Parts: sequence; structure tokens; C-alpha cells
Amino acid sequence: MKKLKKVFLFVLFQFFFGAMLAPFLIFWGPFSSVKAYAVGAVVTSRHPQFIKLFLSDAQVKQILQAEQQREEVSSTGGLGATQTTNVVDTGGIQIKDIRGRTYRGKVMLIQDPARVQVAVTNAMGESGERVSEMAKRLGAVAAINAGGFNDPNGKGNGGFPMGAVIHAGKVLYDDSNGASQAIIGIDTKGKLIVDTMTTHQAMARGIQEAISFYPSLVQDGRGVVKGDGGWGVGPRTAIGQLADGTIMFVVIDGRQIQSLGATLRDLQQIFLDYGAVTAVNLDGGSSTTLYYDGQIINRPADIFGERYVPTAFVVMPKE
Repeated sequence: MKKLKKVFLFVLFQFFFGAMLAPFLIFWGPFSSVKAYAVGAVVTSRHPQFIKLFLSDAQVKQILQAEQQREEVSSTGGLGATQTTNVVDTGGIQIKDIRGRTYRGKVMLIQDPARVQVAVTNAMGESGERVSEMAKRLGAVAAINAGGFNDPNGKGNGGFPMGAVIHAGKVLYDDSNGASQAIIGIDTKGKLIVDTMTTHQAMARGIQEAISFYPSLVQDGRGVVKGDGGWGVGPRTAIGQLADGTIMFVVIDGRQIQSLGATLRDLQQIFLDYGAVTAVNLDGGSSTTLYYDGQIINRPADIFGERYVPTAFVVMPKE
């Protein structure tokens, strides 16, 4: 019995010692790629301030720049074709399971772009709402999380969107004070527009549904991500459009054993593999959520499930 107790205490000690040592090995160790991925993931996570416990701002910048330069030198423009399995095709919506080197996720193709709208939390300025709740409230068939939100010290509740929110041709929210900002919108012709502009300019261009986020992934059918994108590996959400008008949602699970996540370059390559002419990154991390037919069909990174967010792209039923 005493020997068993000693073995247990030894294993317990090794576990806690390893857990304490791991961050130092990752951030101060010799493994440059692991270090870059980890730094990028933390910097773009809900708690970016934690990186300051191990590295200065100058060190973080140097690590990310070095990894970007390494990727630019070694990359030939892509990571190979995305593996696709388990295709579901119904009602003008096609869903595919995808897999890459470090991730698992899903692609959703919506044939009619007119079905895609922006949904907004029903408590704007107070709190966010789960993607599934927004979808069910509006009677949507499918939905993904969309824009980011102001999240000081990781304590934001999703009630205050970041940037602009446009729905049905009306500006519902804008914190830019008239300045230009990253707009991701769908115009009256069903075209996905990704550009920097004011909300006034967005209205003049006929944009009906829009939110704000970044960065752009594909423009005019060409990838625009430099290096690995500088955001590390993590859960991702993105939207794009094919040449025939089909809207494409991509959701990548992350921070899990079976799916660490994707870089922005990975995300870009998925869209290029499908022939997208336009694509842009949306809010990811713990916000990454894909809803379809009454349930969440991806695996959100947050241990508590869906996060409260300010906006979503929803797919309405066929008219």
C-alpha cells in the first residue's frame, strides 16, 4: 500500500512539475516553430496579456516576424489539397468535413447568397447571445459567429460589437466615429464585399448585411496572407464566395487534442482549394461556432460550450 502511495505521489509530482515547466519550455525553448505557433495563438486569444509573463513586446514581435519570414521562404503557396469526407447535401446547403495537418473542421456551401443575413444579439449594449439562440429566434437553418466584440481584459460579454453592424440596409451599430474600417458585407446583388470603408460608403455601395473583422484571406482569387499569417494555430471562422455566387462558411475546431487549430495560411488554402474568389477571416477562438438544423455541429473551444457573441451570419430558409 505504501509503495502504491509513493508511486501515486511521484506521478502526481511529475504531472504538476511538467505542467509548470511546459510554458517555459515552449516560450523559452529552442523549438522555434512551436514557439511561434504558441505566441501567435496567445496573442490572438481572449487573454493576450498572459504572454507578458514570459516575453516582452519586442520579443513577441521578433518571434512572429521571424516565423513569417521562414514561412515565406519555405512555402510554395499552399499546404496541399484539403481532405474532404462525409458530405451532406440538402436544401441548397452542402456541408463537408475537412481535415488538414493540424486541424479538423467543416465547410458549408450556401448556393443562394440572398439567404445569408446578419443576426444581432437581442440585447445590444448589454450582453451577447449564443449563435444557436440567434438562429432559433430568427428561424434560421444555419449560422456561424461573425464579428468580434470589445473585450477588455477578457471580461467582455459580447454586448458591444467591434466596428460596424449593418442589417437589411440599415446601420445598427458603428463605433468608428465616421472613420474607415474593415467591412465584410453582402450587397443587393449577393456579392461578398471585403474592403476598408466608412459605413456611409458601405451604404452607397448597396451593402445590405455587414460586420467588421479582418484580415482578408483571398482577393480576386489569389491568396494574400503573408507567411503563416502571424496568428499562430487556433480555432477559426471565415466566410468566402465562389465565382458562381455560392457563399462559403469555414469553421475550424482548435485547442483540442484531435484538432489543434489552423493558421491563417491554412484557412486561406482551404478557400483556394474550393476556388473562392473572395474570403476573409471572422472572429475565432472560443467564439468559433457552426449551427445547422437545430444543433451545434462543430466543437467549440470553450469548456462551457457556446460563447456569447454580438453577431452571426445566418442562413434563412428558402423563400
